[in-house]
Amino acid sequence: MAVEIKFGTDGWRGIIADDFTYDSVRVATQGIAQYLVSRPNPSAIVGYDTRFASDLFAREVAQVLAANGVRVFIINAPAPTQVATFAILDKKASGGLVITASHNPYYFSGLKYKPEYAGSASPEVTARLEEEIQRVQRGGRVRQVRFDDAQREGKIEVFDPQPAYAAQLNRLVDLEAIKGAGLRILHEPMYGASQGYVRALLSGGKTTVEEIHGERNPGFSGMHPEPIAQYMPDAMARMRKRGFDLCIANDGDADRVGIIDERGTFINQLQVMALLMMYLVEKRGIKGDVVRSLTSTSMVDKLGERFGVKVHELQVGFKYIGPKMAETNAMLGGEESGGFAFRGHIPERDGILSGISFADMIVKYGQPLSKIMAHLTDLVGPHFYARHDLHLDRQEYATRRVELYARLEKDPPTEIAGGRVVRSRTDDGFKYYLEDGSWVLVRFSGTEPLIRVYSEAPSKERVEQLLAALEEKLGLRQLV
Repeated sequence: MAVEIKFGTDGWRGIIADDFTYDSVRVATQGIAQYLVSRPNPSAIVGYDTRFASDLFAREVAQVLAANGVRVFIINAPAPTQVATFAILDKKASGGLVITASHNPYYFSGLKYKPEYAGSASPEVTARLEEEIQRVQRGGRVRQVRFDDAQREGKIEVFDPQPAYAAQLNRLVDLEAIKGAGLRILHEPMYGASQGYVRALLSGGKTTVEEIHGERNPGFSGMHPEPIAQYMPDAMARMRKRGFDLCIANDGDADRVGIIDERGTFINQLQVMALLMMYLVEKRGIKGDVVRSLTSTSMVDKLGERFGVKVHELQVGFKYIGPKMAETNAMLGGEESGGFAFRGHIPERDGILSGISFADMIVKYGQPLSKIMAHLTDLVGPHFYARHDLHLDRQEYATRRVELYARLEKDPPTEIAGGRVVRSRTDDGFKYYLEDGSWVLVRFSGTEPLIRVYSEAPSKERVEQLLAALEEKLGLRQLV
């Protein structure tokens, strides 16, 4: 039976040696190659992360692309997804393929496809890719060449993407000012692909960068490579004891960022987006629209009202956010998961640029991050947020997902935890906006058997009330 290869909000993912195998990767790549060869002089960037066998999967991708007449530029070492993505523009390639499962557990791998504009593939593009992949599965031929032969013939070129990426970041942020500021920065790559990048970008001045969990470990030493508080106890403890000014954390492929202040306090990703917006307007003098996912924060909307900036709320995924940023020339785009994009860069998340922007923020405000956070609270008031991740087995997830969709469509709540629902949206999960400005949302993952329930409210207690009430209504409370 053929493996189902579906591209969710951020590519195709599967369990290594189960549905993500050499054979299935070759089939997926053959389909993508068939899409690429419809263009003149097709070429592609191939990148990969630090997971088990990612480099070997990347070689398989390169061999299939080259056999189909696609010129291949393959990165010489594990690299962040955004580094591979920027290389699409730098090399003027037709697209890019990256072997990564981002923040998923160690036993997952995945394949991301980035089109020639260096952003997330649109729903139209992913539909075309799936159509081509299905053609292969129905009896098409998977073409392959030997890697060494293709390299010798000039069909595959191995290259280092770091110099071009560093030059790009230097155009976007004043790296020299950060280097000269004498900051002490802790970098937490979570055993992922950002190893060495922050240190290389900020070395050579008074600022020092110390890295933890920066060696290759395909099992992530049991760590879940997602930069949120529950997975970063080591970094938070080190921040409290060692006198650092800032901790920059990145997920497995470094398109997301996590931030810890000088006191060891985790700054959640909703606060991160609001801080970035405030910094861009107040200290960089940048104005323009802001695009956010529906899982992100209403703090951004309040800042928009204060600064005269239009805010767009969209479905989750940079395949929606990136095009809207291009359409509106937005200064910032972001989502609750910690992925942020900036005007003048690729229309895609960059966790390294986001983290380095926090170093620049500290330099430009001339204050510790905790004081900058207090300034944000003065502007927008208190906001608290939580997300519950409810894991199911794959078979149960498929059944429960259909059942819950039907229930919420037939009987939508008019009140939640005593709060009146004033409006809702159902184009990406089910989001309910309450009269006090709070909101609660349930979404169903497209890449793993996972139901997520989110809430934002003026107090921690109210957040937990809203989460509990919606989970109780849906019969999910026992999974928390």
